[in-house]
Amino acid sequence: MGYKVMGITAGRKNSNSEFLLKEALIACEEAGAEVTFINLRDFKILDCIGCTSCTKAMSEGRYAGCVLDDKDDKKKIMDVMLAQDAVIFSVPTYDLMPCSAYLSFAQRSLSYETAFLETIGAIEHKDRIAGLISVGGSTRAWQSMALEGLQATMFTTDMKVVDMMLATRVPGNAQALLDDEIVARAHKMGENIMKACATPPEERGWLGEEDMGWCPNCHSNALVLGEKQWDGLHYKVECQVCGAGGNLEPDGKGGWKFVIQEDGLLKDRTTIEGRAKHLEEIGVTQGGFFANPENFAIVNEKKKRYTQKQFKGID
Repeated sequence: MGYKVMGITAGRKNSNSEFLLKEALIACEEAGAEVTFINLRDFKILDCIGCTSCTKAMSEGRYAGCVLDDKDDKKKIMDVMLAQDAVIFSVPTYDLMPCSAYLSFAQRSLSYETAFLETIGAIEHKDRIAGLISVGGSTRAWQSMALEGLQATMFTTDMKVVDMMLATRVPGNAQALLDDEIVARAHKMGENIMKACATPPEERGWLGEEDMGWCPNCHSNALVLGEKQWDGLHYKVECQVCGAGGNLEPDGKGGWKFVIQEDGLLKDRTTIEGRAKHLEEIGVTQGGFFANPENFAIVNEKKKRYTQKQFKGID
């Protein structure tokens, strides 16, 4: 069976992000995949305007799409991307996190929330795989939210991340090509992507470095102190990316490890079931707001304080 693999980058033309992505795609092509490659900088992508049209419709159990779909190239890309078996993303980091060109694209994906679309029967379920490459000029210290930022954009379109790599200390144009290990690691990612494609969805697992990251569920390197959630659920420590909950425990080697508690994956954002819990939250918070006409009267009166207030601007 031939698999479809797409590469999406948002970096400079003919430089590190593009070249490492192409190396991964070469491995996929060598294994028989049908490969598609795009650089987001070749397309028009508008920023999300926060109109909430898509989530308002979700809270009412219907699909509305995005109000910007006929104004730029987002939908054209998504129609191809969602038909893939796997997608590899390669994105530069200029200051701790993924670059803005990629984030503008990714933050427009809420209207394509696959868990919701599958629930209402708008689309059929498809198991998709993702590989993530982040490229920067320093060590992890200055890319501390790079892979985690990319991971956080995978849930909406149901992409299971099976491998990630951080290309560090390559600030110069095409400088990554001087490091044979980095290039080889990108090729290995392509091989891992194809291995995952050939594995039954229910058996697919993590194929990257075994000890990568704090979280044993998604392998992110970001933990936060837990706080009471909208429905009262509380974990002492949470994975900032997937939402797994648990606590830190001694690892027996003088260090610490993050241990997920028994119900710690109840809202795991990497699963359709976990994201469905968030749709419940949208239904309660946003749905509850729109369902009560009195809210509009109160808000319309109170917002006059701000709509009528003017400050000096910049010419």
